[in-house]
This record gives sequence, C-alpha cells and structure tokens, in this order.
Amino acid sequence: MVMRTRQSQRRRQVLSRERIVETAIELLDAGGEGALTVRALTERLSTGAGAIYHHVGNMNELGQAATETVIADALPWPVASGGGAGESGGAEEAGETGGAGETRKAGESGRAGKAGETGKAGKAGESGRAGKAGESGRAGEVGGSRGPRERPEDRIRAVALGLYDAATEHSWLASRLAAQLTREPWGAVTPRIFESMGRPLRDLGVPRGDWFTTTSTLVHYVLGATSQNAQAADDVPGGAPPDTEEVRAAFLDTASRAWRDLDPEEYPFLHDIADQMRAHEDRAQFLAGVDLILAGVTASRPR
Repeated sequence: MVMRTRQSQRRRQVLSRERIVETAIELLDAGGEGALTVRALTERLSTGAGAIYHHVGNMNELGQAATETVIADALPWPVASGGGAGESGGAEEAGETGGAGETRKAGESGRAGKAGETGKAGKAGESGRAGKAGESGRAGEVGGSRGPRERPEDRIRAVALGLYDAATEHSWLASRLAAQLTREPWGAVTPRIFESMGRPLRDLGVPRGDWFTTTSTLVHYVLGATSQNAQAADDVPGGAPPDTEEVRAAFLDTASRAWRDLDPEEYPFLHDIADQMRAHEDRAQFLAGVDLILAGVTASRPR
C-alpha cells in the first residue's frame, strides 16, 4: 500500500498540461476524435479526471491545445520581412535565437522523413525533416534557419507544406483547422496561419487593399486541399487505411477506368486526363496549386 501511494504521488508530480496535451495528440492520432475521452486520458495517464481538468479546464480546451501544439511544430513563425541568417525570429521560445547560429535545445534532434527533400528546419537547432524528391522542405519553427536571400514564394511554400504534412500526419487536424477558421478566427491557430501566409504575400508586392482577400484565398486553398487529402479510415470502403499505397493505387485505378468508360464524345477532356489522374502524386499536386496561385499573384501585382 505504501509503495502504491508513493507511485501515485510521483505520477501526480509529473502530470502537467504539456504531458496531457501530448497524450491527447497520441490518442487523436491513434483513433481520431472519438478516441479523445476523459476515460482514455485517465487510463493512459494513471490519474483522475479532476487532475486533468485542473490543467486543461475542459475537453474543448484540450482539443484546441492539441491543435495549437501541432501547428506550432509545423509552421515557421514569421521573421521580419526580408529576414536572413542571424536575424531574430518573431516571438521566440526561451533559449532559442533566430537564423544561423541559433541555440539548440539540449538533446533535441529532427525527425527523419522521405528521401531527397530539402530538410525541414525545426525548432532552433533541430535537424531537418527530409521529404520527396524535388520539393522544398518546411521552414523551421521559431528562430529556424533561413537563407540570407530566401524569397517570399519559398516562405509561402514552406508554410503550405508545413500545414499539408501536419494534416497528413494527424488525420484529425484538417477538420479542426477548418472549424477554427470559420468559428473562432480569433483563436491562437488562425492568426498564426494568416500571419505566416500574409507577411510573405505582402513582401511579394500585393497592394495593401488586397492583402486580406489574397491571403484568405491562399489559406482556403491550403486548408481545403489538406482536408481533402486527410480522409479518415471510415471513409474508405472496408475501413482500409487511406494512406497506404495499395489502397490509393486501387482507388485511382478504379476512378481512371470509370472516366475512360464515359462516352468520349460527351467527355473528351476526361478521356484525355484519365491517365494523368491515375498517376498523379497528391503532395506534388498540392504544391502545384500553391504555385498557380502565386503565379497569379505575381502576374497581377503592380509594375
């Protein structure tokens, strides 16, 4: 009994808001929105509901905190316009500095990813996350490394890919981002996304009167595309995971054949692109959409 009491005391001592939020993210990743319950949290953390509510207030607040944590890890916090190496980056976390030569968090390392991509500069001092060949990587979080002549377009792509990859990794994230954008734009997440997108758009020379409309258009495209590509397993026939190559290939093959079976006189265009649709890669297509918007922004700006 004494040993159990001491163990319980140690568990209570290490229980924190950060640990609760991390556990909530783990539950959401494993089972979606329905998996995040007070019972699941208390069992995973070996504590009571009262201790959890002491740190997070309620489950809605916990869900928001989980979303904010994932977005903070995925997005670069904007540095001042034209910021280069060595420039201090926005509101920085304790112990971190911006640009080249930033302070490392002790023992922290980056996450490995897909081969060939430019690395994601993470929290100050983190090593990069790699990605797919030919695609630019995510820019870092607070104080992440930046080249001395990084273009606004590259900063925008970094933000877009950060959101896309986070929503791909956390299937529950896209719906929460959309809800916060439409229902609570004054919360912590939407302002960070708009600021991260808006500063480089401003630096592209977008007229001041078009800042909101241009940024909103880009944000809505990014969140819409990430939501489309982050479907839950329940949406796939048979409950198969939608992110496996086999399931995706079978789905695209079925869709491609269905398009080719349409009357070619009534649907000549679909016949022409059926094979392209089957062979396309979601992340590359997403980035191509961002580039189309940026091309329009660049073409329409005052000369």
